[in-house]
Amino acid sequence: MNNKENSYKGKIITIPNLLSLFRILLIPIIVWLYCVEKKYELTILVLLISGASDIIDGFIARRFNMISDIGKALDPIVDKLTQGVTLICLLIDFPRLAILLFGLLIKEFLLGIKEFLLGIKELYSIKKTGVVHGANWHGKLTTCMIYATLFVHIWWHDISEVVSFGLVAITFVIMCMSFAMYYVQKKKYMKENIEY
Repeated sequence: MNNKENSYKGKIITIPNLLSLFRILLIPIIVWLYCVEKKYELTILVLLISGASDIIDGFIARRFNMISDIGKALDPIVDKLTQGVTLICLLIDFPRLAILLFGLLIKEFLLGIKEFLLGIKELYSIKKTGVVHGANWHGKLTTCMIYATLFVHIWWHDISEVVSFGLVAITFVIMCMSFAMYYVQKKKYMKENIEY
């Protein structure tokens, strides 16, 4: 890790973090476009802008060594907020999407309990190793599948029940797989890096 990267580690105001804030500001626009204006194409456009800014902030953080601890924590929170709020909007027209919202909430709740119970040890580990874990491949796959399911339901508003249920089922399975893999990975990391 170079000095420039270290200089951003504890910072709050960085370009990637400002882009995360921008994504938060897009959430009420998504709600307004979908629920009030019923402009589904514009809803997708705003979601695409949100997704593009997510990719850009990750690129900038890595390319220009602007990786910060708060950015690693903020990015997945903004992802979950965007996904959760969009899912809630879609529940008006597609009640079956409650499965994904339920899965998302349960996953975050269970991980939240684990993080809370191990929070002190995790902080000790970060202080000791300087490592704050970001997203992994299965977490990114879950995010991609959730967004794909959202896009399809917004764009194809009269989607058939078979296709809709199939997308929801596949996404839910991937979500459960990701949770299991994350739990095992986190448990192994904590065991290897934290002294009792």
